[in-house]
Amino acid sequence: MGVARPAEAGDRASQRPVVGMVGAGQLARMTAQAAISLGIDFRVLADTPDDSAAQICAGTRTGNYRSADDVLAFGAGCDVVTFDHEHVPGDHLSALEDLTAVRPGGPALRFAQDKGAMRDRLSALHSLQELGVRCPRYRRVGSMAEIAEFAGAGGGGSGWPVVLKATSGGYDGKGVWICDNEDAAADVLAHGLGLIAEEYVPFDRELAVLVARSPKGQGAVYPVVQTVQEDGICREVIAPAPGLDPKVATAAQRAGLAIAAELGVTGLLAVELFELGDELIINELAMRPHNCGHWTLDAAMTSQFEQHLRAVLDLPLGAPRMTAKTAVMVNVLGGADPDLHSRLVHVMAADPGVKVHLYGKAVRPGRKVGHVTVAGQDVTRLRDRGWRAANYLSHGTEEPAEGGQPPTGGGPAGRGRPDGRHS
Repeated sequence: MGVARPAEAGDRASQRPVVGMVGAGQLARMTAQAAISLGIDFRVLADTPDDSAAQICAGTRTGNYRSADDVLAFGAGCDVVTFDHEHVPGDHLSALEDLTAVRPGGPALRFAQDKGAMRDRLSALHSLQELGVRCPRYRRVGSMAEIAEFAGAGGGGSGWPVVLKATSGGYDGKGVWICDNEDAAADVLAHGLGLIAEEYVPFDRELAVLVARSPKGQGAVYPVVQTVQEDGICREVIAPAPGLDPKVATAAQRAGLAIAAELGVTGLLAVELFELGDELIINELAMRPHNCGHWTLDAAMTSQFEQHLRAVLDLPLGAPRMTAKTAVMVNVLGGADPDLHSRLVHVMAADPGVKVHLYGKAVRPGRKVGHVTVAGQDVTRLRDRGWRAANYLSHGTEEPAEGGQPPTGGGPAGRGRPDGRHS
């Protein structure tokens, strides 16, 4: 593992706090920017020097998060270690906790790494039941007979489709399959993955709530947002979620805070939700900065990245309230032409109020390479501005690419197709 010169032991008393983040993607890149304002010595463990955060972070170490030696050597020089993904093996986390503070810790991260464990734990929480928040019906499955039983009336099911999820390793819709019949489910089983089956939820729309929690137990919660997904990738976030019943919004926020406390989360927790009538159904958890909170960089008193640093360092949390009535964030996906910077002139001249964030990542079609945020009063107008800017950065025209701009509701995959993943 390539390691920069460690600080001298005698200097530690007068040093700034050292926060290390395992992973060096765009989440780490934006956290590094927040660390500058707080005077924090921020370091990342990057796979390569070309990783998004490694390009701009002076405290970059190169190494493999799957290697215990690399992770432990990185953590030994940090006051606190945190993460921009959930994939560090549990054994490495346990060993790391013997060296330094790990936030969130291994016992909490387990519930973000193992969907079966997460469903078991959340389904047993009376605090969620009292709020009217639930998990979808689910079952661990390892055979076609078990999947068919889950879908059938004998298993309490409502028939096909059935959602199959890999118990570990999935993100951005990967590891999620919506199976319309037994043949599709058999194709998924052939991958040899650990799986859970979940009921198909014909949701009205997708929501997310982002909370922060410190080791002392202080909590902060951001407004509930609406997310719009396409092909398993978040394309748009609207803050706050338009037209959301205040009672439902409060239930979602209280649920987020309750989950963080019950699971012992320190740092950020994002809870992805399905809204179905007056029900809130938990989809996924993430214990790190999250795409649903990128808008906070430009339209909240405290960005999610600063909030995460405050939380893992056990500093007082910042105000999560919005600085505008409404904000819209649209992700910029890679297109055929990789030269994003040549298109910045048009975007900046056409709408000086658009905030552009590019991640320095190699451009590939469909890959998240940046995002834009607009804030103001009228959500319809803001959505139009955000999509025009994102479209132009992606493919050189303000009009939607083939397939169109996702609608405000269930997304282009159709109402209630969770994650847009089909098998």
